[in-house]
Amino acid sequence: MEHIEHLEHLDKELVDELAQVARETVRDELREQSRKRRRAAVLYGASGAVALYAGGAVALAVVLAWAIVLPGWAAALVTAVILGVVAFALREAARPKRAHAPHRVVGGTAPVAPPSGMGMPYPPMPSEPPGWDHEGPHHRA
Repeated sequence: MEHIEHLEHLDKELVDELAQVARETVRDELREQSRKRRRAAVLYGASGAVALYAGGAVALAVVLAWAIVLPGWAAALVTAVILGVVAFALREAARPKRAHAPHRVVGGTAPVAPPSGMGMPYPPMPSEPPGWDHEGPHHRA
């Protein structure tokens, strides 16, 4: 009997030691992964900042090209409008497309049944708000 208790004590120590090694290994791996991700995030941020300055230089070049035939203020305005149109087109391209978006009718009523024909699309609406009768709201004491 004493031999079994001794083995249980060794088993507990072994399990505790294995758990400690596993925790340290996972912690070290997470630390390494976060260091790599942090470096990648800094590089992406720097890349974005440099790209922003490059875009500004291109916009300035477009303004200067337009300024050959237009006054400076008009060249800047034309360039701003062009950039605005490009920004709008990029935003629209980024939006998810709806396969079949239903058109809403202002002041219209909900359809009687969904297009699939399976039951009511909405729960029935009461004719009056809860707690109201024809004379006004019920006041409960």
